[in-house]
Amino acid sequence: MSKEFDVVVIGAGPGGYIAAIRAAQLGKTVACIEKWKNPAGALKLGGTCLNVGCIPSKALLASSEEFENASHHLADHGISVENVTVDIAKMMARKEGIVEKMTKGIEFLFRKNKITWLKGHGKFTGKTDAGVQIEVSGEGADGANSETVTARNVIIATGSKARHLPNIPVDNKIVADNEGALSFDTAPKKLAVIGAGVIGLELGSVWRRLGAEVTVLEALPEFLGAADQALAKEAAKQFKKQGLDIQVGVKVGEVTTTDSSVTINYTDKDGNAQKLEADRLIVSIGRVPNTDNLGLEAIGLKANERGFIDVDDHCATAVPNVYAIGDVVRGPMLAHKAEDEGVLVAEIIDGQKPHIDYNCVPWVIYTEPEIAWVGKTEQQLKAEGREIKTGQFPFMANGRALGINKADGFVKMIADAKTDELLGVHIISANASDLIAEAVVAMEFKAASEDIGRICHPHPSLSEVMREAALAVDKRALNM
Repeated sequence: MSKEFDVVVIGAGPGGYIAAIRAAQLGKTVACIEKWKNPAGALKLGGTCLNVGCIPSKALLASSEEFENASHHLADHGISVENVTVDIAKMMARKEGIVEKMTKGIEFLFRKNKITWLKGHGKFTGKTDAGVQIEVSGEGADGANSETVTARNVIIATGSKARHLPNIPVDNKIVADNEGALSFDTAPKKLAVIGAGVIGLELGSVWRRLGAEVTVLEALPEFLGAADQALAKEAAKQFKKQGLDIQVGVKVGEVTTTDSSVTINYTDKDGNAQKLEADRLIVSIGRVPNTDNLGLEAIGLKANERGFIDVDDHCATAVPNVYAIGDVVRGPMLAHKAEDEGVLVAEIIDGQKPHIDYNCVPWVIYTEPEIAWVGKTEQQLKAEGREIKTGQFPFMANGRALGINKADGFVKMIADAKTDELLGVHIISANASDLIAEAVVAMEFKAASEDIGRICHPHPSLSEVMREAALAVDKRALNM
């Protein structure tokens, strides 16, 4: 007789493990299926985000930023440092240590909440009166130790993988996706990046700081087209000043590799043929959902033409008691969005009536300066015909920003012209990922820009720029 669970979660990334924990908190019997193995062959929880995504990339961003500060910016404080060197191997070991600590932490949480970790690949095999049948392939040879479990409710949280270019094989040595780019053993002299999205900009920034000459090739005609144009323009200016060569509107042609180099032929935005030679290439052109080999058809489901699983506003699929969350469904591929959906589904299974306002899901790019926003951009609102008013305030007029030598950037707020309801907040600055949280809270509570303008903010702090931008919406900023 197969094991039975109230909830089985397929995938232990941020969406999956959080869904499992919340369901267990609500008194359900829970199992979570995960097959991820690290390079040493050890099974690990946490999915892409913790193992080869959000967490290790932020560790490397922090290390590379420390190196750049020591090399170029400590002198501004009157601190003289000479012959600064970097130990890439030690930097990588620090990153791996952080990853190990985080993944071990999830194992602890699973034990604490009595969640069964089913180690292997989960695949649907059918339905019975007792529930959905899922085969979990074992870790032995030829699938030995496989077992079938029964789930009264299923949450599909299998995440996504890097999209690769056709005819450009990724070996994660010369041509890398996010996994390989997080594990280079040396800083390349010349680095090419295809794709100027979040991953391309963050990893391009890491290796530029560590000494690489970086060229980023973007197919879209606009840089950071999803961001507010004011943010995108400022980001382009800052990255150019740092030395990132970002080219937009390019069409990548033939890519050839040797044991030690890569050549990218492409057409620039003016239609001219160009050739870029580099030591390494990072391909970061987006991600595709992990919906293959799930056996969806065995329970009457199928992925759509883009590989996603169709769900309603509450992450329910067309099959009763089967839900899907995170990168395998519509919406932004963001870890925190997946986490919120995991909590949502666990609470729906419990009979609660939770809700997610997807307009209040923040976006962050962890470059220097950081870029963050929530709500709609000015161009989106204008396209909708919405009457708006905006306020903007620079960090160069903020004492705390000047004191920590991080005075680049600004906060821009957009409000309804009549009601003053906040419609979007856009930040480019140091610590933008932390500052945006205030805007998320405000928008969740349908606050007006005046509400933020009337809240006392600590002085001196970066958060004062949030208040000044809110006051600027009403043309009454105090420090400018």
